[in-house]
Order: sequence, then C-alpha cells, then structure tokens
Amino acid sequence: QVQLVESGGGLVQAGGSLRLSCAASGRMFRINAMGWYRQAPGKQREFVAGITSGGSTNYADSVKGRFTISRDNAKNTVYLQMNSLRPEDTAVYYCNADVHAIASGSYWGQGTQVTVSS
Repeated sequence: QVQLVESGGGLVQAGGSLRLSCAASGRMFRINAMGWYRQAPGKQREFVAGITSGGSTNYADSVKGRFTISRDNAKNTVYLQMNSLRPEDTAVYYCNADVHAIASGSYWGQGTQVTVSS
C-alpha cells in the first residue's frame, strides 16, 4: 500500500515563506511524476506545480517565480518552496504522485493547511 504524507503547512504573514514536504512510502517499483495541488474554501482543487522523475518542472501561472518544486528520488520525497506568499495562496495543499507499484495509480496525501494573513 502506498501512502503520501505531507508536512510543513502553517500560518504565515503575506510576503513570508513556507516549505512543504511530501514523503511517499510503501511497496513501490517507481514514482513517476509528482505534484502539488491546492483547494481553497468554496473552490475546486487546482494544479500548482509538477515535476517528472527526470526533474522537469511546470507551474501554474499564479505561482510562477514564487514557488519552486523539487524532489529527492532517494527519499521518495517532493518539496514545494513557497516564497512571497499572498493571502490568495491560502488553501489546503495536496501532494500527488503517479506510482508504479503492485497497485499502480495516482495517489494523494491527506493535505496540509497553508494560511497567509494580510
């Protein structure tokens, strides 16, 4: 069984920074793409950033230049460095991974709350 566990959320003032982490565990052959999504109250979940197993990245326009996604394949962990945070970045942030395993598929973490005060 594959599990994703996020950490690093919290409360920060506008302009501040946070770093989210997401560690994958369980019986896996390979982790392909990993990514971060977020869901604000009353809104649909939206893509934030993604990274392939080879390190190619892509970002939502709203976070380009402020957020950086990275991964440590040896630790099965993906990170999201968030700088210059804005109140509109407030949301629950979810980690996602495309995993090749006995039960291959797309897995989600439980989410971590990020709150940016003005």
